[in-house]
Order: sequence, then C-alpha cells, then structure tokens
Amino acid sequence: MTLSVFLRHTLDRFELDATFDAPDGVTALFGRSGAGKTTVVNAVAGLMQPTAGRICVGDRVLFDSTTRISLPVHKRHLGYVFQDARLFPHMTVAQNLAYGARVQRTKRDVAHEKRIIEMLGIGDLLSRRPGRLSGGEKQRVAIGRALLAAPELLLLDEPLAALDEARKAEILPFLERLRDHSGIPILYVSHSIAEVARLATTVVALHNGRVAQVGPTASVLSDPDAVPALGVREAGAVIRGKLVAHHDDGLSELQTCGGALFLPRVKGVEIDQVIRVRIRAHDVILSRTAPEGLSALNILHGRIVSLREGQGPGVMVRIACRDEHILARITRRSAQAMSLSEGDMIHAIVKSVSVAQGDVGG
Repeated sequence: MTLSVFLRHTLDRFELDATFDAPDGVTALFGRSGAGKTTVVNAVAGLMQPTAGRICVGDRVLFDSTTRISLPVHKRHLGYVFQDARLFPHMTVAQNLAYGARVQRTKRDVAHEKRIIEMLGIGDLLSRRPGRLSGGEKQRVAIGRALLAAPELLLLDEPLAALDEARKAEILPFLERLRDHSGIPILYVSHSIAEVARLATTVVALHNGRVAQVGPTASVLSDPDAVPALGVREAGAVIRGKLVAHHDDGLSELQTCGGALFLPRVKGVEIDQVIRVRIRAHDVILSRTAPEGLSALNILHGRIVSLREGQGPGVMVRIACRDEHILARITRRSAQAMSLSEGDMIHAIVKSVSVAQGDVGG
C-alpha cells in the first residue's frame, strides 16, 4: 500500500509545495528546522487542512481540495506517535495498548497482539504504569498502542528527539523490526541524518518547503543535489556491507562494494548478515594511488562520477563503487592539485573510528 501526497499550503510567509509517494517501509521526511516536515505530517494526519492538494492511502482518499473531501482524524485509520509518548498515566501498559483498538472499535486479535508485544519487547512491562517506564520503554508502548489500532499508515514525528543517546540506541533496533515486519507505510519525521540513514527505505529531503530530492535512501543521501537539504556537515552516503568476521582486536570486518571495511565491534549482528553503514563525506580522504604506510585500515576503490563545487572552498566528490556511491568532501585546492575529473579511478580512505555505532544498522 502506498501513501500518495500532493500538498500546497501557505501560512504567513511560509509556502509548502510537496509531492511524493511513500511505499511500504519507512519514508523519512528530512530537512532543517522550518523545512515543512511537521506541516506535511500534520496534514496527512488531518490535524491541519492544507490550502490545496490530495492525500491518498492506496485507493482511499483522505483529503482532496478539488472534491472537498477531508476525512476527520478518527476516520483516517492511522497511528500517530509524537515526540513524547502521551500515554495515559492512570492506565497500565496493557490498558494503554488496548486503548487505540477500543477507540477504533477494531476486533481483538490475540495472536496479532502477541506478535506486536514480542516485536517491541514490552511483554514484561504490561502490568506497569507509565511513571515506572524509561523514555525508550514509553515510546515502544506508544508505538504498540498505535499499531494495535490496526492503522493503514503509521506517522512517527521525531519519536527519538526527546531521548538521550542510550535510550535511542535501545529503541532503534525495535524501529528496524517495525520497518521490516509491520507491512504498512511509515512516515517518519526526523532532523537526525543518522536515524534516517539507519531506518529509512525512502527519503524525502525537504528544503524551504520544497521537495529537494525523493528516492531510495542510499541514492538520496549520496546525491550532491540533496546537500542543501541535508547540510554540508551532515553530507555522506550509506553503503551496504556483509559482516564476515569479528576479530580478536575488537574490530568487525565487512565486505562492501569497494573492499573490506573495518569498524569498531558491531554488536548484535550475526556473521553473513548485511547491514547499512553511513560514511560522512568529511571523513573520507582521496588518493590517486594505493596508499601505503597509513594508520587508516579502510581503503575503498571506485570511480569518480561527479565533482560539485560549493559556495565555499569545498568540492563534493561522488564516487561509484559498483552499484553504490560514497561521497568525499575535499577542498577545491586539493581537487585542482590532484587534477581530479569525472571517470578517474580513485582510492577513498576512511578511518575505522570515524564510523560511530549509531551509523551502523540493519
């Protein structure tokens, strides 16, 4: 099932003009503050009515300004998870989970409840009240409540923004399971490129109320045209790697499109499992010849497909490694000194310690 969005909205001096499709999996709305992310998700939820547009889930129309269709929130069959969990403090976890289904008047499916509870790892929390839960536990319960209302679409508006790094690390694997097993479109709002790189199957990059790029995560994040929406410091790429070994010196070895990639020990991943790795553009050094005598262990091989000069002294170099891409941000002076041009074969050097645990995911 696909969520199709066409929106136009004017508020004071802000103009939103966004068109995109969100298929099954996680579609991330990403952009800087004020780009229009929350406006889009609130329009989909029915919490605000856009100036014009059309919003559909499959063949079902939620909003159409031309035919004057605008379904109320409770008839849109969606689940909404906010930054704060918004659980009922006087109810137990089990009662909170049952609330959404009761409001939607959906028939209880015990087997489905069990699957959701197991997927989110909240089985041992059922008798507790929200005041006895951690931030990560509250968010998992909020997601469970939304899912048990049998939604056709799930909206997550920066669900990790209020959590510290430890709680984020706790909940991210559960969001990966949700992406892989829920079977419904998930619209995920975030200002964290690391979350987007790890979770999203599709990225909608918003910039000043416009869609700058839309497409598969790896393609968008490695596209220099998306940099204005992502931010230069956040620019980077996502590549896939198969875990082939955990070494005794604390490093894990991945087989990637450009060669071996050694990272600090990757936890919770089995041998032969394929995972995603985000590599920041400013953490990549380029060399025309195979470097020797370096402390850096990771030397990936590829071909330059584009060089994009910015307004400052930098150049964004896009490098193809088979069917994937990485980005390198170097100075214009370095690009000129190396006489870099499209089609050149190049070695991309990445320090192992520059890739954080939060940049690695399923």
